[in-house]
Amino acid sequence: MELLEIQDPEKKRLIETSERHKRELEREVKDISDRTETIAKNALIIGGVLALAYLLVSQAGSDKPRKKKKHSATDDEETEDFGPVAPSLLSQIGSRVVDQATLILLDLAKQKLTEFLQSRKHENP
Repeated sequence: MELLEIQDPEKKRLIETSERHKRELEREVKDISDRTETIAKNALIIGGVLALAYLLVSQAGSDKPRKKKKHSATDDEETEDFGPVAPSLLSQIGSRVVDQATLILLDLAKQKLTEFLQSRKHENP
């Protein structure tokens, strides 16, 4: 009988200890998953912003000045090469809007990257 009474409090203490460890492990796993989710979201936002900025810059940079068509020349006529056509007011406004949007998106990406690096710095002292 005494042996059972001695084992019983020890068993109870061990069960309480294991429950406490289980709760701590669950809390740590939840914290790690929350941090991983935050990091993944930040990475997706930064990647999306950079991809969008790249697309905008590549679209804006692909506009080459157009030349007027050359007229077919006969033996006694010279061919005329006209210079680039001046961009219209609308295309100038469009390119400025794209430039401003690119700057805003790059600034947003910089802020998110800075926040991410600061959070990593605080996590790993």
